[in-house]
Amino acid sequence: MNLYINCCAREQSRTDKLARKVLEQLAGEITELKLYEQPIKPLDTDTLNKRTEHIEKGDYSDTIFDYAKQFASADTIVIAAPYWDLSFPAQLKAYIENIYVTGIVSKYDDDGMPHGLCRAERLIYVTTAGGPYDPTYSYGYIKSLAENFFGIPEVSMIKAEMLDIVGNDAEEILDKAIMDIKLL
Repeated sequence: MNLYINCCAREQSRTDKLARKVLEQLAGEITELKLYEQPIKPLDTDTLNKRTEHIEKGDYSDTIFDYAKQFASADTIVIAAPYWDLSFPAQLKAYIENIYVTGIVSKYDDDGMPHGLCRAERLIYVTTAGGPYDPTYSYGYIKSLAENFFGIPEVSMIKAEMLDIVGNDAEEILDKAIMDIKLL
């Protein structure tokens, strides 16, 4: 199963358009998770306590773990997240908080080192930016999590930037990014 994590709030999202071209190149079933249509919230005291209680018992049957299980079982993961305020939308961070469950997406050895438990062989991060793109606090963060905590060996990015700069042709830039997609 290919998991499409759609973190695009806008109806006519350029990021979603680019991501859908990536999805066309993937073989197999695609499950789309539209983050803005999900009841995902940042973790709070009650949620953390409930989650910790279940983890300590080794009981992952509660629905609180459904997103983590879905993420961990995906073969390929595509994340579409526009570049907002030098990062990605807060909804994606809330999702990451909810899926980072010890015992499902990662485990720790006796020395405290993380080991990923995710099945995915690759994660593809798709983004667009109105101006110049700096991956430090968006793709860089996701890449580090995927490789160092989720156990996903292949992480790549597809982007289109400078879309809102006066004098640039946004559609031409986006079309070039689409033509440059070569996953297989």
